[in-house]
Amino acid sequence: MTDMIAGEAALAALLTDLYGLKGRLVPLPGEHDLNFRVEAEDGRRYLLKLHAAGDEESLAMQVAVLEHLHRAAPELLVSRQIPARGGALLTPVSFRGERQARLLTWIEGDVWAGSRARSRDSVTTLGALLGRLDRALADFFHPGARRVYGWDIARADHLRRHVDLVEGAEKQAAVIAILDRFRSVVKPALDACPRQVIHNDANDYNTVLDAAGRVSGLLDFGDMVETARIIEVAVAAAYALIGSDDPVGVIADLAAAYHAVNPLTEAEASLVFDLVRLRYAVSILMATKQIREQPDNRYLLVSQEDVWRELKRLEAENAAFARMRIRDACGFAAVASARRIARWLEANAQGFAAPIRVEGREPVVTRLDLSAESPEADRLGTLDAAAFDRFVTERLQSAGADLAIGAYGEERVVPGMGSGDAERPLHHRTIHLGIDLYAAAGTPVRAVLAGSVAFLNDDAVENGFGPTVLLRHETGEGDVFFTLYGHLSRASLSGLKPGQHVGAGEVIGRLGALSENGGWAPHLHIQLVTDHLGLEGRMVGNGSRAAWQIWQQVSPDPSVLLGLPVAASRIPPMSSEFLVRERQRRIGRSLSIAYNPRPLKIVAAEGCHLIDEEGVRWLDMVNNVCHVGHCHPRVVAAARQQMGVLNTNSRYLHDTLVEYARRLTALFPEPLSVCFFVNSGSEANDLAIRLARAHTGHHDLITVDHAYHGHLTSLIDVSPYKFNGRGGEGRPAHVRVAEMPDLYRGRFRYGDPAAGEKYAEDVRRQVAALAAEGRAPALFFSEGILGTGGQLPLPAGYLRAAYAHVRAAGGLCLADEVQVGFGRVGSHMWAFETQGVVPDIVTMGKPIGNGHPMAAVITTPEIAASFANGMEYFNTFGGNPVSASIGLAVLDVIRDERLQHHCLRIGDRLMAGARALADRHSVIGDVRGHGLFIGIEMVHDRQTLAPAADAVDFLLVEMKEKHHILLSSEGPLHNVLKIKPPAPFGEADCDRFLDALDEVLTRFSRGERA
Repeated sequence: MTDMIAGEAALAALLTDLYGLKGRLVPLPGEHDLNFRVEAEDGRRYLLKLHAAGDEESLAMQVAVLEHLHRAAPELLVSRQIPARGGALLTPVSFRGERQARLLTWIEGDVWAGSRARSRDSVTTLGALLGRLDRALADFFHPGARRVYGWDIARADHLRRHVDLVEGAEKQAAVIAILDRFRSVVKPALDACPRQVIHNDANDYNTVLDAAGRVSGLLDFGDMVETARIIEVAVAAAYALIGSDDPVGVIADLAAAYHAVNPLTEAEASLVFDLVRLRYAVSILMATKQIREQPDNRYLLVSQEDVWRELKRLEAENAAFARMRIRDACGFAAVASARRIARWLEANAQGFAAPIRVEGREPVVTRLDLSAESPEADRLGTLDAAAFDRFVTERLQSAGADLAIGAYGEERVVPGMGSGDAERPLHHRTIHLGIDLYAAAGTPVRAVLAGSVAFLNDDAVENGFGPTVLLRHETGEGDVFFTLYGHLSRASLSGLKPGQHVGAGEVIGRLGALSENGGWAPHLHIQLVTDHLGLEGRMVGNGSRAAWQIWQQVSPDPSVLLGLPVAASRIPPMSSEFLVRERQRRIGRSLSIAYNPRPLKIVAAEGCHLIDEEGVRWLDMVNNVCHVGHCHPRVVAAARQQMGVLNTNSRYLHDTLVEYARRLTALFPEPLSVCFFVNSGSEANDLAIRLARAHTGHHDLITVDHAYHGHLTSLIDVSPYKFNGRGGEGRPAHVRVAEMPDLYRGRFRYGDPAAGEKYAEDVRRQVAALAAEGRAPALFFSEGILGTGGQLPLPAGYLRAAYAHVRAAGGLCLADEVQVGFGRVGSHMWAFETQGVVPDIVTMGKPIGNGHPMAAVITTPEIAASFANGMEYFNTFGGNPVSASIGLAVLDVIRDERLQHHCLRIGDRLMAGARALADRHSVIGDVRGHGLFIGIEMVHDRQTLAPAADAVDFLLVEMKEKHHILLSSEGPLHNVLKIKPPAPFGEADCDRFLDALDEVLTRFSRGERA
């Protein structure tokens, strides 16, 4: 006891003498070093390490690397070294022997091994941390890192001599196989991969997690080595996957997170799975070596239980598919040759033969829906094999068809029919990898394209195919692929042997009967195979939804082989997480996703509601595109009817186009009477600029601040919302920006009867500024209600005065009705009419086609004539018969359902209700709008108008999550609740919204936050 107290006192004195610290020291585990947590008097915590004498070069490396990281990447979650009073980072001390003292900052959290908060976030944050770490270490060099080190798995071959001492035949065989593959396949590829210094030991005791399960720090740089970079990922994954439900998924997630911040090469991603297995093999061999050196230390064998258990789990995985999953997670093609094979097949399809031929004519084909969405899914799931055979026969007879088709990509209800085998399930939910062609037993089956017999299989229980043939083919570029023919007769295999050449159209077998084809109604299952995954003739015919993007590359759609007259493939439903990932890979990331990080997967819509994949109905209060309601039956019927008759361009005469132009222009005041039809509001506004420049001979444009008029280059130029925002390049020289007329927080406010004319003065100033440079405006852009400006109605008289200033300088005036037109404002058909003006050009889009991509420009005959200057104007799709029919149907519904009046009545009800709520909720600063185009501005203080963007953020989340109401925000300060639902939005919808708004604002006022 006296020795212990003396030791503690000496240690405390050492801490004070070296670092000027006083506090409590708590001993921590350590194999060679003495480690102590220092709980200083000022509340801070540190790690005191007293390094044992030994490998001085390794210790110097650890000191050097932390100093390098402190300079190169100070944000990294690693300890920082605290110098002693004299400035040294290492100080010789005498405490239980000669040692080197080092003080480090403490990393808060629990080590991975002891944390209950482990999750997928733990894996991904570890991968990201290691990616950033290795990026920072890319230019770090130290002699200590160039050691020959037993735990550098790139040197695994050096441990082969210990294999004979591994206990257990199964374990020994697994280690030998891993080492053999390492020598023949992995090491040659690894030697070509990037090399650098890595941490090399991100194990579950060196990784610290916070309370949320995210990585908060990385400890112990004592295993650092200069080696192949990808080993960093493999070592970390070997520990991270312990005890997980999906070990390959953990490896893939960690590798993908690393790759996102420190891109891997394709070769590196392909090696990760093998290197994780190699790490386990090295661990087994190192323990075997240590047991040989320390035969009494049985603990070394106990510590290997996790290693052998996890290695056995990985050995049970299909290694080829595991590598594909990791490649895919990192953004590489799961099957490198898949795209090349697909292109070759498309280019050569004209030479393919029909696998089942009807002599003298094209076959009559009918679709057999075996999907989970089939109207007969419940019935199909109860049929036995014989009853299913009768079902297929009836379908063929009733359709007068030669073949019935079971589709590729179908999520199957009945893929596993057995012949009275009670042990086999009658229905599974897996995705079909081939196309089924149902016909009579004994029907000849022909090779679609020339090849050679690769594999034969007659294990009906194993793969459910019955007798199966895989033919081998090779593209002109040398890529090998296979065609699989399943459910053949047993006799079919007797006439074939591996290596045998088969010509296109040559008979390779016949359809098997129920008793021999795996228990199915007679049919051919034909499947493309780019990689047989080492399964050879036992290749599977169904894949999982979770890995569909990989199965699509392993077995692409075989429709290209068949040239069928009906669609023979489906798009299986995927998870939201998968869809987000694929959007980011396949679609430009600048295309945003609503309601991230919990986006909605919408599969249907009706009226004012969107419907998600679970059948939940979401009240849509932001969709002014589906103006007359989602999927309005009259609009759908008009589109379907015209699509089935004719769709062509507007160069041909067509009654509907002219009638639509007549009906549309009749809704405008004179002299607006000439139409140009385009496909989007952006196209409409771009064409309007061309019209104005042709008519005026001027080039310059005037726009209102914070406006948005479209995504084309010409329209980004007149959209301060874009050119002054993130990624914008500022105002172009040919554009002038007028002050935004905001009656709530602008210079001139509610109650000023001359506010409109005062704000219009800034338009006059922009015109004068152009004149001072010898220029004049071609066009003045303005909406009737400012959308991105914050749902701002214009002050009375604003457009009248602004138009007068522009026209006095020879310019034209445009009313952008893309968002607010077609009766939405309630009092009028067009928002510009609320200002008592007639513009020179009107543009419209969004609601014009109720979701169909169409738009229009309306102008005067005089301006249209100026544009007819010899250069033909033509738009391939603008004004096509289908669009015109849809446009007419929308006008009919607006008229017949009295939607303009409805917007006025419901909009007034909603605004009155919101203003009443403002009496109870001071965060509501302003309620404004016309009809069903409404803004509710949130403020923290009605005197200072401090914007309450946090209140809007809270509202958007809570209205969605708690009330299933979809809203959005707007305005320069992001503090305006934007309301613009489909026009049929009714009284019950309005009251539901107001009640929900009251409830959420009440919780916000109590201090709740999202």
